[in-house]
Amino acid sequence: MTLFKALSTLFLILTLQACSSPDSRYQFKDDHRPSDIPPLNHVEDVNPRYEPYSRGGNKDYRVRGKDYKVLKGITEFNEQGYASWYGNKFHGHLTSNGERYNMFAMSAAHKNLPLPSYVQVTNLENNKQIIVRVNDRGPFHEGRIIDLSYAAAQKLDVLQSGTAKVKIKLLHFSKEEDSANNFNGLYYIQYLVTSLPDKADDLGRKLSDSLQVNSLFVKENQQYKLRLGPFKSPLKAQELLAEVQADYPNAFIIHNK
Repeated sequence: MTLFKALSTLFLILTLQACSSPDSRYQFKDDHRPSDIPPLNHVEDVNPRYEPYSRGGNKDYRVRGKDYKVLKGITEFNEQGYASWYGNKFHGHLTSNGERYNMFAMSAAHKNLPLPSYVQVTNLENNKQIIVRVNDRGPFHEGRIIDLSYAAAQKLDVLQSGTAKVKIKLLHFSKEEDSANNFNGLYYIQYLVTSLPDKADDLGRKLSDSLQVNSLFVKENQQYKLRLGPFKSPLKAQELLAEVQADYPNAFIIHNK
């Protein structure tokens, strides 16, 4: 092949790529359920922890002519809206922070949260809760605030309806807190955050006496995070969590490996 022909061929390839649609990198045109679904009963919520922001996916960006701002350095975030889910079309392709999307993992996409982030998602229609790791961008549809993986949507009972009204809560951990509390394979229940040390001490003592478990609090930036534990068994922590959530509905489990 002559140099002229080689350059002509390369130009043609680049032209076709430039004219193709943004979805041309995907194997399927439309998203859909997987045809071969592995057992998902063993898939558990992710364990929220400190992670540095990824090198990719954390700059402000534009999609379909609309600008989106990434919320960097936040420690609290709550939002209500509709959740949707995404599946087979995107499975195995790169997420916004450079990882591979796995529809059978407990992950999600959000338009503004820093990557990665951990959020608690509550289905307001059935009160089911999950914890997912946000590593992607989307959904870019009016009114939708989070796109769940197939596994996460199944556990939240969103697959059939396609969408559900939810509330999401950011679960933030600082590097110092994560290092200072790096207990070996133990589980804790975090149930409240307060800025009042006397309140933290009083509530912790009362709940400890009531449930007959140890209580502690972690101080971070003038905030006191109240926790119960440690528990060596995740089943024990899960059983007690249901009891704690009767008075503290936003309580959740922390697994320190």
